[in-house]
Amino acid sequence: MSQPLLRPIKLYDLELNNRVIMAPMTRSRAANEGNVANDLMATYYAQRASAGLIISEGTQISEQAVGYINTPGMYSQEQVAGWKKVTDAVHAEGGRIFAQLWHVGRMSHPDFHNGEYPVAPSAINPNAQAYTPEGFKNTVTPRELTIPEIKQIVQDYKAAAKNAMDAGFDGVEIHSSNGYLLHQFFNGTSNIRTDEYGGSKENRARILFEVIEAIQEVMPVERVGVRLNPSLHGIFGMTLDEETIPTFDYIIEKLNNYKLSYLHLSEPFNDVSNVPHAEQNVAKRYRPIYKGNLIINAGFTQEKGNAVIEAGEADMVAFGVPFISNPDLPERFRQNEKLQEADKNTFYSPGAEGYIDYPSLAEAKA
Repeated sequence: MSQPLLRPIKLYDLELNNRVIMAPMTRSRAANEGNVANDLMATYYAQRASAGLIISEGTQISEQAVGYINTPGMYSQEQVAGWKKVTDAVHAEGGRIFAQLWHVGRMSHPDFHNGEYPVAPSAINPNAQAYTPEGFKNTVTPRELTIPEIKQIVQDYKAAAKNAMDAGFDGVEIHSSNGYLLHQFFNGTSNIRTDEYGGSKENRARILFEVIEAIQEVMPVERVGVRLNPSLHGIFGMTLDEETIPTFDYIIEKLNNYKLSYLHLSEPFNDVSNVPHAEQNVAKRYRPIYKGNLIINAGFTQEKGNAVIEAGEADMVAFGVPFISNPDLPERFRQNEKLQEADKNTFYSPGAEGYIDYPSLAEAKA
């Protein structure tokens, strides 16, 4: 009997060789003026093509969306051409890859915007830190978006999705998680609007469904995934309140109306056992609610990953850091081999070190 993680799965018309998903991870290697995906990145992703599915690092949908140094974009033709090198390299190795579409919202800094303020649902400082070209800096109070600007951001997601298809991606993931722009709309502590994008949970969630509907005008919705982090608290400027989990209940129930490729959920990133209104067991809560393919994420081991699939609480498991230092992670799972440790000092540093120089299992044994 094969390990649950290593069994194939179908996402509608897309066949995956296994259920070991490479999680999206910012690696800050697009160190060039145009924030263009490069040959180094093509090598990195191709090395990891044995994942059932690779979800790319967050790729910003516009210049307004950027909030970290050296992260790649999906809004210029040069960026599309750069990503085409990546997808061609992954496909040549038999892999599948989705692009994660990203707008950081208030988690940015004026240094990225010629001194202009970042944008957000409401003018509330997340009181976090932004990773700028000059190092970490405190975030500022963002500028509240107007309704026409929100409508434009929806169109930016649509354009980025089309660009991702032109670049050869197998699909896209809408990053509505981890305290970034769409997540900022969902939470009452970051969104105090009183118009059609604020107040009720239906209004706070509106932008996500507008984004999905815009994207499905340019690509099949069966190739679209959505990422959510319901119990994020005390990180990335997010604060849970009594409305947070009911809002995610509403969003996830409504996502059943769309034939999405998958829903990608994160378990809490930190201990929320003493946080009022938090949900400690995200997969367990939402597996009965969500009827489609479910990916679960956050600190899983091989053993826990197999167990969560065997228990029927998820269909796939996304692994982050283990994929950094173990490019052939599914093969290491297959042989029950010890994993290589990742060097945290090179997670975001430019260049090949700590990026493409981790050996495969066969190379390590040789």
